[in-house]
Amino acid sequence: MLPADLLLQGRRWCVPECRCESIGRVSLPKGDHRSSRNGSERANAKTMQEIKSKSDQLEERLVSFGSRIVVLTARLPHTPQGKHIAGQLLRSGTAAAPNYGEARGAESRADFIHKLGIALKELNETALWLRMISQTGLVKAELIVDILAENTELSKILTASVKTARSRSGGAAK
Repeated sequence: MLPADLLLQGRRWCVPECRCESIGRVSLPKGDHRSSRNGSERANAKTMQEIKSKSDQLEERLVSFGSRIVVLTARLPHTPQGKHIAGQLLRSGTAAAPNYGEARGAESRADFIHKLGIALKELNETALWLRMISQTGLVKAELIVDILAENTELSKILTASVKTARSRSGGAAK
C-alpha cells in the first residue's frame, strides 16, 4: 500500500513493494536496488521510519506517548484522588505532541524555542504525575516504568533541541 503522505509529495513507485521512483524514469542512485529471490529488481525495503525525517519520527513518538498516557489514565481508580490525578496527567501527557507540532510550524526561531520549551514543561509535569502515581500505588508499577522511561528520553531529546536552537540563535529566546 502507498503511504498517503508520500503520495501527497507526488512520489510514485513502480510496484507497491518497491520504494524507488522509477515511474517517470527517475531512479535511485546505483546500489539502491537489489534483486529479490525471484530475480526481479526491487528497491531496498525501507520502512516508513527510514523515510520520515527525524522531526516526523519525534512527533510520532510524542503522539504514541500521549496515546499511552490516555490508556494509563483509563486504568486509574475512579476515586476522587484517581480522577484528579488522571485529569492532570491526561492534560500534561497529551499536550507535548500538539505543542511540538506547533513548534514545528513556528514563525521564528524565538517562537520555535518558546513552543518547544512549553512541550518540554508538559513532559516535566507528566513525569511528576507519573512519579506520584508510582509512589501512591494507584496502578501497578510495571505499567508506569516504560512510560516514565519514554518520558525521560523524550525530555532529553527536547532539551537537546532547545539547546541547539538557542546556540544557533546566539543564545536568544531563553
